[in-house]
Amino acid sequence: MIDQHVVDRIIAATDILEVVQEYVTLRKRGVNYLGNCPFHNEKTPSFTVSPAKGIFKCFGCGKGGNAVNFIMEHEHLGYVDALKFLAKKYNIEVVEKKATPEELEQKNERESLMVVNAYAQRYFSDILHKHSDGKNIGLAYFKERGFHNNTIEKFQLGYCLDQRDSFTRAALHDGYKLENIVKTGLTIQREDGSAFDRFMGRVMFPIHSLSGRVIGFGGRTLKTDKKIAKYLNSPESEVYHKSEILYGIYQAKKTITQENKCFLVEGYTDVISMHQAGIENVVASSGTSLTHDQIKLIKRFTPNVTILYDGDAAGIKASLRGIDLVLEEGLNVKVVLLPEGEDPDSFSRSHSSTELLDYVDKNETDFIKFKAKLLLDEAKNDPIQRASLINDIVRSISVIPETITRSIYIKECSRIMDIQEDLLYTEVTNQRKKKFEQLIQRETFESKEKETPRLPSYVSGIFCEEQEREIIAFLLNSGDQVLYHHKTDDFEEQEITITVAQYIIDEILNDELEFQNLVYKKIFDEYGKLIVENKTTDNRHFINHQDSQISQLAVDILSSRYKLSKIWGDQNEEDFLQRAIPKAIQVYKSKILKTAIKRLMDDLSHLKSDQKDDINDILSKLNQLNDLMNRMSKDLDRVIL
Repeated sequence: MIDQHVVDRIIAATDILEVVQEYVTLRKRGVNYLGNCPFHNEKTPSFTVSPAKGIFKCFGCGKGGNAVNFIMEHEHLGYVDALKFLAKKYNIEVVEKKATPEELEQKNERESLMVVNAYAQRYFSDILHKHSDGKNIGLAYFKERGFHNNTIEKFQLGYCLDQRDSFTRAALHDGYKLENIVKTGLTIQREDGSAFDRFMGRVMFPIHSLSGRVIGFGGRTLKTDKKIAKYLNSPESEVYHKSEILYGIYQAKKTITQENKCFLVEGYTDVISMHQAGIENVVASSGTSLTHDQIKLIKRFTPNVTILYDGDAAGIKASLRGIDLVLEEGLNVKVVLLPEGEDPDSFSRSHSSTELLDYVDKNETDFIKFKAKLLLDEAKNDPIQRASLINDIVRSISVIPETITRSIYIKECSRIMDIQEDLLYTEVTNQRKKKFEQLIQRETFESKEKETPRLPSYVSGIFCEEQEREIIAFLLNSGDQVLYHHKTDDFEEQEITITVAQYIIDEILNDELEFQNLVYKKIFDEYGKLIVENKTTDNRHFINHQDSQISQLAVDILSSRYKLSKIWGDQNEEDFLQRAIPKAIQVYKSKILKTAIKRLMDDLSHLKSDQKDDINDILSKLNQLNDLMNRMSKDLDRVIL
């Protein structure tokens, strides 16, 4: 147990924004922060963090709570272990009594495996530094690779003795159950019940989760026997899923966010050597093709990926197809080809970080151009190979989600490959047509017929009671009505529809606006959640709501329906909505702009003449807001409906 005063200290010290930002890229939206939920896949952000309230909430999957709840959910920890996790982060000492065998048995399986992995990491590190074989074999190898002591400590490197069951015996002696040791993959048990170490005679590379917990291991043999696999990884387990993690992501995530770029390499030593050279925004795929989960993991921290290749042409070609998955996620992919005979490990050890970064700057090439030139050199004048090359390039371009980016690549590849641009465009369109269903998914928000000008992020917290109520009235009265029929750019025979609710919610969220009336805000947020979860938006949900304020407002608004009917007159409902709803949104934003301009003018009147920076800042904002007002005024119909 943890004393209550220690719990209070932990909670008081914890900054929820700081905690969540280690896992999720957030952007400011009013007083809160918005990002993609780490607990379910989504493309339209619905995950909100409120620093003022100390809470998070996802309107997609419904998960929410404080920082402790977030760590419990993300790291699959119990309450006490989540507190310990945060205590460690904020350097708060938690005195623990040693767990008894009975208490160890009570831990759930996942936590038990985590505990075994943590023990194994300490054991292998101790062997490396304290055992004669560890020092003479394992440590000598790392030193030969040029790794410094602080680097070895940073990545928690170790050594497993070249003995049949030295680790297994030690773990059993220290009270760990054989069943759990076997489940981690650290020990292999034969049918006759005998057990032996999976990684015997190997230097050890712990694999960390995003939060820094050891979830698995990679082991490299130091023997020259070609019958023995050079590298061996932990098998899949309750805590380790190779396809979902990248080696070095824990050590790299902060720098990736700061630099807004992620270097992607192949192996453990590539990552470690680059870190030691001073380049820390680097991760490894551990010799396998990237998976969707790994790409999404990178995307949480940056949209920019640079792949470092050595001079192995066969290896490069084999990895090309896997990069299409990265392009499909909308990431910006660049490639750097290292000098012949060099890999990221060797190049980092023989060059300073400045030299390495200079080389990257001079040799970084866009992936599509790199691939086109590489395959073109291989095909030369062979028409069959050239046709295959074109199809290969077309497949890569076709997965890119952004139309403009695709067009740029089509134009560039047309020049490089000396082929008509129209032909490439047609082939790309055909490829996208085949994958249409998976591409559009639920991307209706990005396919609107009409848009209103976007408001800058510094415009927030402005109360517009009448306009907020009108928008909520449209949601409750007509939220599920079709507002627009939209034909996609690529496939005219395919059609999707956009409802009133989708249009309204997208317009409000894209400008990072928040209703100031708390009841309106509750309805707006809950409506958005229902849409994300594909649940019915029948207005009875709000009429019968357990929150009496929401149910009363719903009844008041829905009972006023006749007023809208009088306004419609002989108009078709869809025609009316197509005029009235964009107008309501623009009137709402226009009112916000007018108030924001007035506030800035008031602020300007109180500034002294020597406060030039503040004056220039306000004048710049006023110019921006006045420009937006002029654009909105041109669009607004002067007839009051």
